[in-house]
Amino acid sequence: MTIDGRDGEHSESALRRSVLDAALAMSRRGLSPGRSGNISSRFADGMLITPSGMAYEGLEPSDIVFVGRDGGLRPGERKPSSEWRFHLDVYGARANIGGIVHTHSMHATVLACAHITIPAFHYMVAAAGGKEIPVVPYATFGTAELSRHVVKGLTKTNACLMANHGQIAVAATCEQALELAADVEVLAEQYWKLLAVAEPKLLPDDEMKRVLAHFKGYGQNAQASRDATTPPIDRQRLPPAKRIST
Repeated sequence: MTIDGRDGEHSESALRRSVLDAALAMSRRGLSPGRSGNISSRFADGMLITPSGMAYEGLEPSDIVFVGRDGGLRPGERKPSSEWRFHLDVYGARANIGGIVHTHSMHATVLACAHITIPAFHYMVAAAGGKEIPVVPYATFGTAELSRHVVKGLTKTNACLMANHGQIAVAATCEQALELAADVEVLAEQYWKLLAVAEPKLLPDDEMKRVLAHFKGYGQNAQASRDATTPPIDRQRLPPAKRIST
């Protein structure tokens, strides 16, 4: 399988369509109001990302923007999402992911604005790959400072809240990242409601370790856990993106 746009499911045209489909699904599921949020997929020496300030319903695959690993753009393409920087930097820091979804979903954003981490109140918190879903510090959108916070927040988990902003989820594909973002929103709503009625009773660390171990072999993850330790996205030999200079 190649990834240079010539053939296979990871051709450029297929990935452009997958990014657009995920963006439409994000909007239709109410995970990001209006034109907020953004979605990307790793491709070749960079990524494909939703354009800045355009309604998803009016997009075509050709509107999805290629950004090179150095932040460079192709002539004639749209302006990329204002958050392109943290997408590119996360790909540079996490060679095992191929898709990123950033949303302003209601309850995740409420907790993010209150700087409230989602702790181990429910075992499904482990779906994000850690014992909690942390909040990273605030910084102005689109800046290198925000990118550094996001990259650090995603070193030990696949999702985090962004203070006074929203949430971000990463996975092997943008479709899987969208599903994780939806899970985070459900957990955020559950935790928000729990805080209103009682003091949360958190699961202990040893139980969360067991749950995390179970998740590695759960459902479609079972085969991957029996394969080599290289993550699935690495087996597809997607080239890593370098961190952009700031």
